[in-house]
Amino acid sequence: MAELILDGHKLLWHKERIEAWLKGERIAPITIDCSLTRRCTYRCIYCYGQLQANDEKKITRDVIFRFLDDARDIGVKAISFVSDGESTCSPHLYDAIIRGKENGLDMALGTNGYLLKTEKLEEILSALTYLRFNISAGDEKNYSRVMGCKGECFKKVYNTIKESVRIKKEKKLGVTIGIQMVLLPEYSDQIIPFTKLGKELGVDYAVIKHCSDDEVGSLGVDYSKYFGLVDTLKGAESFSSPGYLVKAKWSKILSEGKRRYIQCYGPPFMMQFSGSGLVAPCGMLFNTKYKEYHIGNIAEKPFKEIYKSEKYWQVIQKLASDKFDARSMCGSLCLQHKVNEFLWDLKNGKAKLDKPQGEPPLHINFI
Repeated sequence: MAELILDGHKLLWHKERIEAWLKGERIAPITIDCSLTRRCTYRCIYCYGQLQANDEKKITRDVIFRFLDDARDIGVKAISFVSDGESTCSPHLYDAIIRGKENGLDMALGTNGYLLKTEKLEEILSALTYLRFNISAGDEKNYSRVMGCKGECFKKVYNTIKESVRIKKEKKLGVTIGIQMVLLPEYSDQIIPFTKLGKELGVDYAVIKHCSDDEVGSLGVDYSKYFGLVDTLKGAESFSSPGYLVKAKWSKILSEGKRRYIQCYGPPFMMQFSGSGLVAPCGMLFNTKYKEYHIGNIAEKPFKEIYKSEKYWQVIQKLASDKFDARSMCGSLCLQHKVNEFLWDLKNGKAKLDKPQGEPPLHINFI
């Protein structure tokens, strides 16, 4: 099986986009992360979505299809329904996944899984590159406590994951199925139970990641406490076996929530949309207080027009200028973090645009 990169980036496998960007050309995003709604069935204690409130528009089936068609037309390669809302709350999710696949886009879904319809699993698993379940605890009691839902939700999600794994194996599908734990240091007792749960479920991987916070620390994440969890996290990784990868995102977990780059270069390659329809460079800037970085809304205007607008490129250029400092003007450890580190080093002569070594990794278009 090709390598599954869970702590890093895949940008080097898109050398032509990087070269165009270095020349100052206007490039289409390789990956777009978005949600189909800002609604959610859970109230996770670590939820960054509560810090991302903005003016919501109705995302209809026609709006979604128009966006997916526009993405295809301008050269986007992958769409992941992962953002500030639970996309299973949208009645159009299943049609959207199929439409995107038919358009030649790699499609992915991140979800708590509670509303996923069993009768739809085979259809969407055949169209998805990966399906990731956010399940940040290892048993029913702690699942309810951490994820802000009724205890009965655990059993429903457990059975949905088991059924997804069964369908994948029976139909010999190429989709990757994983579980993700957003780790707050105070819930470290759930690391090993979570890891064992993944093995029990038969998923392809279990990833343990940091919790992001905004620039003023609204969620109160104490990044220094992650250092005391190194042995436990290494113990979790020791559960890896052929067909089951356990991975801690070390580069972010042990970063103390700090960035070593100043300008933000990642959004042209990896853009994010809110479940409100808002087009913004990244999830850290969704909140209404960052309105100067808000570019448009796909419910009001086709994404193709937004992408070609001067506003789009003015925002991109501002983030890459000395008028923006990623160390203090946005939240910690964003989605574009690893891409930003590489592009910063490339711009400053500390990295080279060499041909990547080895076989292309899995999920190559989800950079």
